[in-house]
Amino acid sequence: MLKHKNYDYIVVGAGSAGAIVASRLSEDPQTRVLLVEYGGRDSSVFIRMPSALGIPMNSDKYNWGFTSIPEPYLDNRVMNCPRGKVLGGTSSINGMVYVRGNAHDYDEWEAHGASGWNYQNCLPYFKKLETHHCVTSDYTGSEGPIAISGGNNMRNPLYRAFIDAGVEAGYAETEDYNGYRQEGFGQKFMNVDAGIRASTSHAYLKRQRKRANLTVVKHSLVTRIIFEDKTAVGIEYKVANRVSRINANKEVILCAGAIGSPHLLQVSGVGPREVLNKAGIEVLHELPGVGENLQDHLEFNFQYRCKQPISLNSELSLFKKALIGLQWLLFKTGLGRSNHFESCAFIRSRAGVKWPDIQYHFLPGAITYDGSVAFKGHGFQVHVGHNKPSSRGHVRALSDDIGQHPEILFNYLATEQDRQGFRDCVRLTREIMAQPAMDKYRGEVIQPTANVQTDEDIDAFVRESVDSAYHPAGTCKIGSDPMAVVDPELRVRGLNNLRVIDASVFPTIPNGNLNAPTMMVAERGVSLIQGDVLEPALSVSVYVDAEWQNRQKEGVPVRA
Repeated sequence: MLKHKNYDYIVVGAGSAGAIVASRLSEDPQTRVLLVEYGGRDSSVFIRMPSALGIPMNSDKYNWGFTSIPEPYLDNRVMNCPRGKVLGGTSSINGMVYVRGNAHDYDEWEAHGASGWNYQNCLPYFKKLETHHCVTSDYTGSEGPIAISGGNNMRNPLYRAFIDAGVEAGYAETEDYNGYRQEGFGQKFMNVDAGIRASTSHAYLKRQRKRANLTVVKHSLVTRIIFEDKTAVGIEYKVANRVSRINANKEVILCAGAIGSPHLLQVSGVGPREVLNKAGIEVLHELPGVGENLQDHLEFNFQYRCKQPISLNSELSLFKKALIGLQWLLFKTGLGRSNHFESCAFIRSRAGVKWPDIQYHFLPGAITYDGSVAFKGHGFQVHVGHNKPSSRGHVRALSDDIGQHPEILFNYLATEQDRQGFRDCVRLTREIMAQPAMDKYRGEVIQPTANVQTDEDIDAFVRESVDSAYHPAGTCKIGSDPMAVVDPELRVRGLNNLRVIDASVFPTIPNGNLNAPTMMVAERGVSLIQGDVLEPALSVSVYVDAEWQNRQKEGVPVRA
């Protein structure tokens, strides 16, 4: 039930961005905020317990269940695209990995027309949202709502062995990949608060939902944005089979994500004319970039048998899972408090790349994302992906019914640059895993097998084995070019009182997981709405590879 007849701001989607936007706007007691979410509560133990992450992600109750159309460069495979359908959105079903991306990713945004979105301007908002329990520096926050922790702080020796192998292979060890230097091997951090998933619902809405000026409506599907001429004045939404309308005095703010936000714009008549005409939607405002520029990360697993009985594979029986769950329920300790990705790395695919474009997540077990075992016995795996893809896809409405999922095409591996990036992943990872630090643990390789050697072999293996890392972005990008959807203030171009604040506004995808950048965009987006943008307290330095600098001075061609 609505508390008021009208609201100043209507926020669509209570996910990684929307929960933050609604919470921050409602800090002003004179501002009435309505937050509309199609999903329900996030109180399930499987959402709250970090090690249970595979359950909500694979649940129809909490996942929108989007899929791509057959991907032409992945042997026509249909790829899953899970998005959160619950308070906290995807932050309530994701892997809880906390990666900001590389500092140069945000300077790249500004170079693509996102004026003001450089690293120095974004850093205060990363710091504002976090309380870091592992690192204290000029790069970290200490008073924010989102807890950053280290899980069980790499108690399993396999985590340390992976880092040591990277150092032996010639890479650096980095204390904080979110700080001065992303490049290198080190401990991975996660959004876990005293053993509980630190979703944006947990961090921003848990107490704030009691505010008299904040209304949170669940199980409500927003069917379209209501316009008067070129001004957004409210939304139409459906609860069960009842359709209602509510007005916004100031703004409608879309926080429905890289799939939901462009889809809602399109069914409301905002988007590429050809797409809308084909879907039978009347064109209210032609904006060709809506739903274009779709990007995502791909990854695959290197898997090995483990010579020593120390991997997570021994913890996967029903009895041991029950014990893990009981310890977590009673004390919030043990294996249940971690996502188990506790060491990681970021490296450059080759000389001439300015900043890292390959990411590793190490897991001391050979298991699938849903927790099933890959084989009997002990094993471990490292997830690897090329994180700066040049391929672009789209999200396109098929009708004016928001309930009909849009056409999603990622166009994965459409470019030779992207295919070469994954060849580099295979060859560099083999070199790292062959180092002496792994000798006492590394048994028989499970995948990719040793006979996968040539470019053609690797390409075929990747097409068959690669999966989405579940990081869609870019479909309502910031900029000023003809394909930009929002301006640097995150206002939809050519329309009034309408903004988009979520991962869809990223011009290019960062080198890392997307939850942290999305939360940062939400924090900064609220500041833009309120006209009170934080200035950098100081200009901090960031690592730039010396070899890249020398090549630039000598005029040697480089890759971004």
